[in-house]
Amino acid sequence: MTIPLFRDLGLKVFAIALAVLLWLTVAGDPIAERGLHIPLEFENVPDSVEILGDPPETVEVRLRGSSAVLRRLETGDVAAIIDLGSERPGNRLFDMTAAGRVRTPRGVEVTQVIPSTVSLTLEEAGSPRMVPVVPDLTGDPAPGFVVGRVVVEPATVAVVGPRSKLRRLTEAMTEPLDVTNASVPIEETVTVGVADPNLRLETPRAVRVTVEIVRAPVERTLAEVPVRVRNVASGLSPTVTPASITVTVHGLPELMRGLDNNAVGAFVDLAGLGAGIYHLSVMVEPHRAFRVIQVEPTVALVELR
Repeated sequence: MTIPLFRDLGLKVFAIALAVLLWLTVAGDPIAERGLHIPLEFENVPDSVEILGDPPETVEVRLRGSSAVLRRLETGDVAAIIDLGSERPGNRLFDMTAAGRVRTPRGVEVTQVIPSTVSLTLEEAGSPRMVPVVPDLTGDPAPGFVVGRVVVEPATVAVVGPRSKLRRLTEAMTEPLDVTNASVPIEETVTVGVADPNLRLETPRAVRVTVEIVRAPVERTLAEVPVRVRNVASGLSPTVTPASITVTVHGLPELMRGLDNNAVGAFVDLAGLGAGIYHLSVMVEPHRAFRVIQVEPTVALVELR
């Protein structure tokens, strides 16, 4: 008959020997200290609260424990946690040395945290705000070309964040879109963001930007543009001095090539005027082909008889 104490005696002896070996290993391992930079995490942040400012992303901790345990520490084994579940909007100060603030494996002690306190400003979250997307165009098109119409699809995005920051926001921006030496239209899908780090898109997204590249406008100076008269009272005869003027116009090359001085409608308006001598402003009719840059002279002498 086998005595229970001696049943599986070999296994029991092996287990005891292993336990003793482990104890000797741990007992013989020296106590050491190690410094680590660990992530600062925020837990249970209410949907109605936003964190303002630029809180630290990491804190530095000094840890004490057995040398073997400290050597085996990896990213994620130690973390600094601030629980915001019960916090209200306002300025808050958190003691990083408080119990449970820095979470460590068993047998590791926290001896120092830098900074020892973390200051946070909590603000009420605002309603999403729709703002226009403004493309960031860099560079210059090829010589003789300029940027024409720019179309963004979608043209607006929703931005969320602290109420005070949303109130001042006027636009979202795209990543840079290079138009250097372009002579044909450009279409690209680019990422959208906001400059203020406290704000963010409600839904991260990209937009489609179409940039028209058109011929650069040119200037032409047209001499001897006749000055016509309008609204002459019945029975009166006008004399205009000078009878012609010089007009400088600005427009697309293909529209300007065939332009002559008769295409520019310069005139003086005599509505409501009786016989006499007048100094009147010379006006130019709007034209689809050009924009008026300069009129010389700008005033004409008109005699009505």
